[in-house]
Amino acid sequence: MAAGLLLLLCVGSVLSLVRAQDAYARLPESYRNGVNLTLEQLNSHTGVHHHFRFLKSLEKSEIESGFGVSYLYHHFYLKPTWCAKGTEESNPEACAFRNDRPLMDCAICYKTANNVMEANPKPYVHCIQKPRLTPDMRRSRTEHCRKMSYNSGAPTLLAVKVG
Repeated sequence: MAAGLLLLLCVGSVLSLVRAQDAYARLPESYRNGVNLTLEQLNSHTGVHHHFRFLKSLEKSEIESGFGVSYLYHHFYLKPTWCAKGTEESNPEACAFRNDRPLMDCAICYKTANNVMEANPKPYVHCIQKPRLTPDMRRSRTEHCRKMSYNSGAPTLLAVKVG
């Protein structure tokens, strides 16, 4: 009976790992680029002690402002793994998820031109452990991204109703 439960637990872990990789692979390239930038910044932060991988998207939005320019917002979870921080995995399945640490709740917004991330305005990345995320933080990062997407004026002009 114990062996059966252990087998069931192992199969469940493998299935969750495969689902997470499928979720990352299914992301459009422009959103994967945002996840990659977030992971880069997270790994370079001295206060972060774990290696993370993409788990799932919670919200995605895109405002197209014409001439191949878009503003993207992506809210997603990263999950810590058993690999050492800074691990560059060629095979993502090699770093199994750990369940003893909280998820990282991340939001990123950035501008793309012809599906290439632009340096200006500077991409905004905000990640915090899920239990520590407050409604004020959530509101603040959403407002920051909303302001960024309307800097160009194009979406605002399109929304004006002429009488």
